[in-house]
Amino acid sequence: MSEKYYDVIIIGGGPAGLSCALYTCRSRLKTLLIEKGMAGGQLLLTERVDNYPGFPGGTSAAELSERMKEHALEWGLEYIQGEITSLCMDGNKRIVSCPLAGRVPTGEEDMYVAKAVIIATGAVPRMLNAPGEKELAGRGISYCGLCDGPLYRDKVIAVIGGGDSAVEESVYLTRFAKHLYLIHRRDAFRAEKVLQEELFANKKIEVILNTVVNSINGKEVISSLNIKNVQTGEEKVLPVQGIFIYIGMIPATGFLKDLVKLDENGYIFTDENMETSCKGIFAIGDVRNKTVRQVTTAASDGTIAAVMVEKYLKSVGG
Repeated sequence: MSEKYYDVIIIGGGPAGLSCALYTCRSRLKTLLIEKGMAGGQLLLTERVDNYPGFPGGTSAAELSERMKEHALEWGLEYIQGEITSLCMDGNKRIVSCPLAGRVPTGEEDMYVAKAVIIATGAVPRMLNAPGEKELAGRGISYCGLCDGPLYRDKVIAVIGGGDSAVEESVYLTRFAKHLYLIHRRDAFRAEKVLQEELFANKKIEVILNTVVNSINGKEVISSLNIKNVQTGEEKVLPVQGIFIYIGMIPATGFLKDLVKLDENGYIFTDENMETSCKGIFAIGDVRNKTVRQVTTAASDGTIAAVMVEKYLKSVGG
């Protein structure tokens, strides 16, 4: 078992983590970023990004993610792939345990030590787990109307869900879509009444209740959905050119156990400085308890955390 020491460890390589890494490295803090997958995180669930400043005409999510990573590496970031199994405290040290990706398991995990840790593990959309969903991800399937809505101008789309997000985003998406189906597996929506009033007043939206999606169909892009009425058993094919899924998010906080304070849904509570209930541990991006989850707000969180981490390290003699 080996131990490696850093000023700060960032867990998660999405826009929040990469933005934070750029700032900590520029402050000459020895920084390690650990990402379990590809750089970009949840950003890679969408094909194009049209609302990030400085990219008129938009850019691919993959390109934006890679440019963020390269920018941080240019300033000295150490970047590795691995999945965190635990984060613990030992006096003034924060210890991250992590088996490296692609390495043959040895029964022992590498341990990385720092005086400050920044959690940027994000949250993943809860999936329908319908046939075709994984295969067509990013090719007609989206989990963010604000990100991808303009891509579906004058198209027929479907939204899946029955909570506030599904209803609110359905109304928003009618700014672009020619027609929208809102599909919910129950006989009534859980969304706030005022949102439902907007929904039922919108002539572009066709509500389909008591219905589930059996499969998502298409070759290169989505062409239709197979849906089933759970009361009558009737099945039919619904031609659509896109689908937006809003059945909840799952924050990636399982490895934290009782180390920091979480809300009832598992999101991390922070103050305005991005610091958690545990000194020296910060949280940024979609893993935080927050109301707006966009690439720009993730980058903002990362910037704030980097500045506050530098101040924290100075206060503890780091």
